[in-house]
Amino acid sequence: MKTAFPYQLYLVLSEQSCTQHHYLYVAEQAILGGVDIVQLREKNATTAEFIEKALRLQDVLSKHNVPLIINDHLEVAQQVHAHGIHVGNKDVSPSFIHSVWKECRSIGYSIEYLEQLQNDAAKRADCLGVSPVFNSVTKTDTVQQWGLDGIRKIRALTDKPLIAIGNMNVSNTCEVIKAGADCIAVVSAICGAQDPMKAALEIKNQIEKAI
Repeated sequence: MKTAFPYQLYLVLSEQSCTQHHYLYVAEQAILGGVDIVQLREKNATTAEFIEKALRLQDVLSKHNVPLIINDHLEVAQQVHAHGIHVGNKDVSPSFIHSVWKECRSIGYSIEYLEQLQNDAAKRADCLGVSPVFNSVTKTDTVQQWGLDGIRKIRALTDKPLIAIGNMNVSNTCEVIKAGADCIAVVSAICGAQDPMKAALEIKNQIEKAI
């Protein structure tokens, strides 16, 4: 039996990825279009810059009761009282996060190869990112492309919520949900859109169609 997961459309954004509009505008428009959880990923920012951006984003999200997830950076996540954090295989472990951040409500963990499903990090995580489903220009440090068959394999091996990320867009969302993903994480298809609300709405419609 799969664990209940209340989120369907997950926006992953950075200031750099928002090529058409300011990242705060993109976030709010995307929420109006159906995004229900947002992750801030700022790989090149200093800790102070990351905190400042996260606090500004938090102000937008709180108006809509949308949770904020911080990518990789535990100190930032704690400082801004984020809903949770998402980490990869080379980042701080979910076990350590649990030990030092008692208020954390969600820990996501990226799965890049099947063997990870057996490690402690996957077991302690609340949800798993299938990364990448399809190769993407926004994330190049990946091990393999999972594809639909990869999602099916992971779905057969775990009951944890699966978040599909990697070149996700309106054309492939429906099939990815049908393959076993619980949630679609989007970067460029929304962050780079001229109309982020419309882009989010179209993807959300595909999720609901698949369900």
